[in-house]
Amino acid sequence: MVAEKIIRQVLTANRLRDGLVVFLSEYGTWSPWLHDAQVARSKDEASKLDARGGQDMKINLVVGAYLIDVLEVDGSLKAAHIREHLRTLGPSVRLDLGKQAEAADAQAQAGGI
Repeated sequence: MVAEKIIRQVLTANRLRDGLVVFLSEYGTWSPWLHDAQVARSKDEASKLDARGGQDMKINLVVGAYLIDVLEVDGSLKAAHIREHLRTLGPSVRLDLGKQAEAADAQAQAGGI
């Protein structure tokens, strides 16, 4: 049985210190991993996330904060649009760089590859 796909929103930005794509986590910190993101399940929650992004841009923690649609599928978050999916991985021209390389390294160390 396939779980129902429900569109929700998370807040993403680029960390000003190093330009890395980050997501506002449930702990109020910015994480490089989508699975750490705080999920807005209503318009009110999305507005609160958006306001937090504005605050963090004012104090120069992040730049370009905005909400993105995500899908909750079998307990995992997936970016709903291809552009955002690519941002979650890292440089698409070099698979040995970025988050996709870190995830592959972690999986290899755990014996998954």
